[in-house]
Amino acid sequence: MQRGVSSSLPSWLRVRPPSGKNYHRIRELLGRYGLHTVCEEARCPNVAECWGGGTATFMVLGDLCTRGCHFCSVQTRRRGRPLDQDEPAHLAQVLGKLALSYVVLTSVCRDDLPDQGAGHFAECIRQVKRANPGILVEVLISDFEEEGLDRVLGAGPDVVAHNLETVERLTPAVRDPRAGYVKSLQVLRKLKQKKPAGYTKSSLMVGLGEKEEELVEGMRDLKGAGVDILTLGQYLRPSGKVRHLPVTEFVAPERFVRLREIALSLGFLYVASGPFVRSSYRAGEFFMEATSLAA
Repeated sequence: MQRGVSSSLPSWLRVRPPSGKNYHRIRELLGRYGLHTVCEEARCPNVAECWGGGTATFMVLGDLCTRGCHFCSVQTRRRGRPLDQDEPAHLAQVLGKLALSYVVLTSVCRDDLPDQGAGHFAECIRQVKRANPGILVEVLISDFEEEGLDRVLGAGPDVVAHNLETVERLTPAVRDPRAGYVKSLQVLRKLKQKKPAGYTKSSLMVGLGEKEEELVEGMRDLKGAGVDILTLGQYLRPSGKVRHLPVTEFVAPERFVRLREIALSLGFLYVASGPFVRSSYRAGEFFMEATSLAA
């Protein structure tokens, strides 16, 4: 492992620039329908692999977030743009053209909307499901209030994710003040209580200055909230801007293997752990493997 701020990435974190027929096809479709993906907005290092394989994580509710977390590259504003009422239909159309069997939908935070955008998010799920029978939908949601959680669950997603992001001690420095460690655990707990047979998922980043015992405590808290699937990945600084936290440690691949073993020993159904793992990375494959294990 390498500690301290570094201007160069270790060999295991070097990626090729995005390219390929499917990548360019998806990008053209996104532009034509005015859709956004978290792959581009959050500068995900897996965009070449995922788009090259014909999959993407779509970001609804616009491209402006009302929160300013210090790990994220998505643009922030006090108010987002007006909702695109055609977005659910356009999303369903694009997914039909891509002929995917599994899709991930996420969103920016919209604290400027009365329901935080939960109703619009739910409508996206409904229209995608209606237009693409048989498609599996995973959603990565904000910390919606209880009514918002009911709306999203009522639309019938197959997996509901909400990310804890980091350990409790670092949460105030890493996440927007309106987010919270306890608040996120409450959201995950409510999701499981409302739909016990449903699958819930969360994610933790490493490389922000956390200690291993703090990570294990975070894993225990997530398991206590009923989370089924856990992802662990390396934090990478989106830019050199002051608001973006520096990387304090590049965690070696072998340590990710150890963290996965620890998480599995705590009882998670499935754990994806690695330098490039993100919440939605190879989500369909991981879900299929998790459900086969549960069968």
